[in-house]
Amino acid sequence: MKKLLAILFTVLIALPAFSQLNFGIKAGLSTTSITMADAKSITSVGTTYTIKKLKGANYGIHFGVFGRLSISKLYIQPELLFATRSNEYTLSKANSLVDSISVSQNFNKLDIPVMIGLKFGPLRVNAGPVGSLRLGSPKDLINDPDFKAMYASMTIGYQAGVGLDILKKLTIDLRYEGSLKKYQNQIENTTGTKFNLDDRPNAFLVSVGIMF
Repeated sequence: MKKLLAILFTVLIALPAFSQLNFGIKAGLSTTSITMADAKSITSVGTTYTIKKLKGANYGIHFGVFGRLSISKLYIQPELLFATRSNEYTLSKANSLVDSISVSQNFNKLDIPVMIGLKFGPLRVNAGPVGSLRLGSPKDLINDPDFKAMYASMTIGYQAGVGLDILKKLTIDLRYEGSLKKYQNQIENTTGTKFNLDDRPNAFLVSVGIMF
């Protein structure tokens, strides 16, 4: 035990000599899409709705701070980001005079990626887990007392991508984000039946940052 503590203490003392710690700010855009293979038909107390996902990606923004600990070519980069995303659906009600309406749900969240990567000169490759904490709730998809919307408050996913450092100050990142949790959005009717609205959402993110 004493030898182990001595080795650990030596590593901690020597680490600053072989590593570099930077902090920075970053901001960017994301394109988010959700998968929903089939239209959802839900019924409760004689009311039937049909929900379809609109095709195409939706845009969001993200901004926040990051730190980067570099040890030779290896680096670890935790981030704290405020992010937005949106889902868009078409909603139709049986026996209604209106064919369908478009409904957009906007989500605000706090993303906490922890990226681990390798540097090859100014180029970087990285990957790591990301936790997303929902801030507040979007408006209900169906405004009907017979239905209750449920949204995941915390989800776990992953990010992977490439980056470029310019003059050791400007950073550019392109990443893909996937979710490890299915069915983040659900609707429950008065009988307790749950309807899953989406599979795992995914996104492409591009960001620009400045290191200090």
